[in-house]
Amino acid sequence: MQFKLIMLLFLFISLSSESFVSAKVVMIFPKDSILYYMRKVADKEIQEFTINSKNIPQTDWQNAVMYAGYIALKQLGNNKKYDDFLYGIGENNNWNTGMHRFFADDYCVAQMYAQMYMQHHEQKMIAYWKPLADSIVQHQFTEQLEVIPQINYREWAWCDALFMGPPALAYLSTALNDRKYLKKADSLWWKTTSYLYDTSENLFYRDSRFFNRREANGQKVFWSRGNGWVMGGLVRMIDNMSTKFLNKKKYVSLFQQMAKRVKALQQPDGSWHASLLDPAFYKEKETSGTALFCYALAWGIRKGFLNKKEYLPAVNNAWKALMAAVHPDGLLGYVQKVGDKPTATDYNSTGAYGIGAFLLPGVRYINYINYKF
Repeated sequence: MQFKLIMLLFLFISLSSESFVSAKVVMIFPKDSILYYMRKVADKEIQEFTINSKNIPQTDWQNAVMYAGYIALKQLGNNKKYDDFLYGIGENNNWNTGMHRFFADDYCVAQMYAQMYMQHHEQKMIAYWKPLADSIVQHQFTEQLEVIPQINYREWAWCDALFMGPPALAYLSTALNDRKYLKKADSLWWKTTSYLYDTSENLFYRDSRFFNRREANGQKVFWSRGNGWVMGGLVRMIDNMSTKFLNKKKYVSLFQQMAKRVKALQQPDGSWHASLLDPAFYKEKETSGTALFCYALAWGIRKGFLNKKEYLPAVNNAWKALMAAVHPDGLLGYVQKVGDKPTATDYNSTGAYGIGAFLLPGVRYINYINYKF
């Protein structure tokens, strides 16, 4: 069975990119092959996590992003193995966040806690996160966002923070049916956006240090994964908003602007390279950014925010590029290492956050296969 699935997947991968654009515009990958590869990658990472769990704190953002992917994966049939894995992480952490209390990277893990709470309804899962979130709600964030030492411990001064911090508050709002956390996330979201969003390019600078930097070709520096963090954060924020939420239309508008721009920057093989505006300098595909864009675009189609005929070929091509980066043993390659700007990557480069990013669009893909367009 597994051999047939692999052969079927390779048959699809061998198709030319032109074949994805047809009058019908359909999903091209069968559900079983998607699930097979998702589980292969997920199980490989659990194995690696067990061996190397002491290398990176389990509350660290790198692992927290990985947990987001497993939260999504376990919802496909409510797989107990993945639920047990996440529950064990929570227990190991005593359901607490990282040591820097206002540092978005250190409370990204609370997204998983709030989502687990929604399923298990165990108070301990948010016993530390709720009072911390209350303190964030009460705090007046009044600093400028120009990068200075340790500003990231106090403000959302870098674009990655829009994936790490706001959704943690938004999921708590949903879990407790209390809008104050979402409203605080909303106010801080737009503070960061007004500072880092380039309205002429419809892309986010990573932080203030990049306002005047240029790539080798003279273009502005827009980091693929950084903009992927923003689009993933948009998805997760909007998912926690009712139709009556005051600024929901602003989020959807921002999402659509970025989606149009990102789609235009997709490379012929379906991927995005580390630098969005200088892909020739960074020649390799970069899978963490590609996965986050794939996730966001697929979500946008399903929600009706993006036109299926226009955007589904881009999702198909992105998923094709992601599948081609999976090693025979399940390791996901071409994941840019931890950083804050475009850098080169290769077939053997991987990271826990890349696995989380990879699982998110896979789950969305399967949701759409089961959905009648």
